[in-house]
Amino acid sequence: MSEEKTRTQVPQHETLPLPDYDHLPLGSLQHRIRTLDEPGLREVLAYEEAHGNRLPVVQALRTRLQELEGGAQPSEGSPLAPAPEHAPAADTGSSVSPVTSGPKMNPPSQGAPENPTQPRSTG
Repeated sequence: MSEEKTRTQVPQHETLPLPDYDHLPLGSLQHRIRTLDEPGLREVLAYEEAHGNRLPVVQALRTRLQELEGGAQPSEGSPLAPAPEHAPAADTGSSVSPVTSGPKMNPPSQGAPENPTQPRSTG
């Protein structure tokens, strides 16, 4: 019976206060959880214990929970802020147009005798 209670209390991935929680590396997770309040952190901890139960992650979550219980305040910032571990979207298209492009250049003829600007070999 207690197993059924545990299942109903485990939050769903979509309801977690950290977006894309499962894909955050430990270093980023440690910074992101500092913005959570105690109920939010308890949600993430319950989810982690029910799904991945990764020891370093559980330890980091429990340590932060102890800090909050000891009087620490959530830090400012948003858990929804852009994450440095995700590359920015690719810039599409070229900013070069006929108006902004330079003059056409012909490549040098690589020493052809018809080109007086190229020296001839004397050998």
